[in-house]
Amino acid sequence: MTARFVSALALALAPLWAGAAEASTFAPPEGCTAHLTVQARACRVSHYYTCTQDAAGDQWRADFDQEGIFFLSRIDREAQWVESIDLFPMVRQTLDPNPQDPASFSGLLETGEDSFAFGLSKDDGVRSTVRGFDRLTGKTVTIDGVTLSETLFEFTETDTKGNVLRRSRGNEYIHPEWRLFFAGPSEWDNGGDWLPVDGSPVRFIFPGEPGFLATEPLFDCDAILSSLPALPEGGARDDRL
Repeated sequence: MTARFVSALALALAPLWAGAAEASTFAPPEGCTAHLTVQARACRVSHYYTCTQDAAGDQWRADFDQEGIFFLSRIDREAQWVESIDLFPMVRQTLDPNPQDPASFSGLLETGEDSFAFGLSKDDGVRSTVRGFDRLTGKTVTIDGVTLSETLFEFTETDTKGNVLRRSRGNEYIHPEWRLFFAGPSEWDNGGDWLPVDGSPVRFIFPGEPGFLATEPLFDCDAILSSLPALPEGGARDDRL
């Protein structure tokens, strides 16, 4: 990625985090429309939106904590991790072309299990490989009136030399019609010690409802959050990333 492109991206994203610091509602970028807000545990609120310039089926998510927006991610119709952007400092990560075993939301729904293996590249030159699986458990849960299917997952991210960068396992939830994953109770490998994390959704908020596009997280903040151990780098950045 060229310096010119990085500068252009920073300018395009600046209104998102600047506005978040001054306002209590999230405004999607021009050409984009928000359709869902999720208040989750672990002191996070996320906004889901689509953009006219993207491929059909692509969805963005913007994550906020108590300090404001900190992460953006884009998935495609098959829930592949197409693109993610850490904002402080700003680092963009993208899916490498021609994955060895592409993630397939459709395959998960059809067979009950999906394996994946693919490469990721950051604009600072760091490259990694992710391998893992998602499996439907056959259980459903209803959260705030929304029925979700439970999954079991595990993934490992390694660098180009095979060193483990991140490893996680646990449960997540999917909504088949929305083609989205949501975090659940899981564990992150912290050098042999598994750290429990639960970013499960608590409230689903739709356009026109109170709290839609609100940027203040409501659950597990302040004293509860401050008592949690630190996660591995990137550990709380994405439901699946």
